Amino acid sequence: MTKFFLIFASISGSFAVIAGAFGAHALKNQLSASLLSAYETAVQYQFIHTLALLALGVLLLKRENVSRAFTIAGVSWIIGIVLFCGSLYALALGGPRWLGPVTPLGGLFFIVAWFSFALACWQIKQ
Repeated sequence: MTKFFLIFASISGSFAVIAGAFGAHALKNQLSASLLSAYETAVQYQFIHTLALLALGVLLLKRENVSRAFTIAGVSWIIGIVLFCGSLYALALGGPRWLGPVTPLGGLFFIVAWFSFALACWQIKQ
């Protein structure tokens, strides 16, 4: 999973830069203030959680025994990025309104990830 986390984080970081540039240049005058704000929130959360996933991957490179909680954290960050950020991007760009309830579900995965990460860190034996 470590390699997968690092590859996903690398690709997600690339897409976050692209999405941020696209929002700043192409969408700035195309979207309402509230839709642009939602889009910017997606970019910000994607960056934050991509960096968290990257840090997790680097941390796991150094560990022989990987706690299941670390794996749950990484998978939950990935699901959160896809659901939370993806739904906000889609909604801002005119996607179907039924995606609205998907956003908080993605947020729930972010919360699970952070608590799982905390649990895994707590379990580290030094």
